[in-house]
Amino acid sequence: METRTTEPPGPVIRMEGVTAGSLRDLSAVAAEVGDWTVNPSDFWVVAGLQGTGKSDLLMLTAGLMPPARGEYRLFGEPMPIFEDARLAERLRLGLVFDGGQLFKHLTVWENIALPLRYHRNLTKSEAAAEVRPFLEATELEPWADSTPGALGRNWHRRVGLARALMLQPEVLLVDSPLTGLDPQHTNWWLGFLGQLSKGHPLLGGRALTLVVTAAGFRPWKGVARQFAVLANRRFVVLGTWAELEKASEELVRDLLPPETRAG
Repeated sequence: METRTTEPPGPVIRMEGVTAGSLRDLSAVAAEVGDWTVNPSDFWVVAGLQGTGKSDLLMLTAGLMPPARGEYRLFGEPMPIFEDARLAERLRLGLVFDGGQLFKHLTVWENIALPLRYHRNLTKSEAAAEVRPFLEATELEPWADSTPGALGRNWHRRVGLARALMLQPEVLLVDSPLTGLDPQHTNWWLGFLGQLSKGHPLLGGRALTLVVTAAGFRPWKGVARQFAVLANRRFVVLGTWAELEKASEELVRDLLPPETRAG
């Protein structure tokens, strides 16, 4: 009997010699990324101070702009992907913008359902059953028929998250989800993203590959599994939490404050 071997899956994200430009000025250098590999089921946190290029790196990774230099492949496909013939590959990736970037004239439900209605041409009644579990999981049911103006900014991100998950992507990029949140919202995000990385019922129990930007590392201890830093226009892979703690003080000093102890 012939024995078939299964080839291991390739990288989700593979960057080689990449320089990230700035969304505001594509001729400017936001960060020298170099080589970076993200494998299936990785959970990366990329931390950096304000203005270090975190959002620019994420927009490049999302395919919203090309690398200034180098090559970037998503699931082996050259990025960015703009052609309709390759759209299916592009939709394997979801993006949650800082602040959600919602359509203000649409209700919360309409914002979340938008990918289904646009990419799968579903009617409102056809999309309703698919949207409901995402509303429930993100605790947005009470505001389903409200426009974003009726919600606090904390909740806008959850709407953006639910929308990004509607097409059940294989990799999810999340831009600074914890910025400005109170402890209750912070704990919700850490718990929910942790569930997604291990396999959430919303995605049929399939583990999601995650890349998240952050202003600091400490909240992500025990949640994320791989870490990198953006500093001085350079992207530096640190590795696991244990490797992060051994990194040079200069790289992580401002991003890894001491743990607080209860009095």
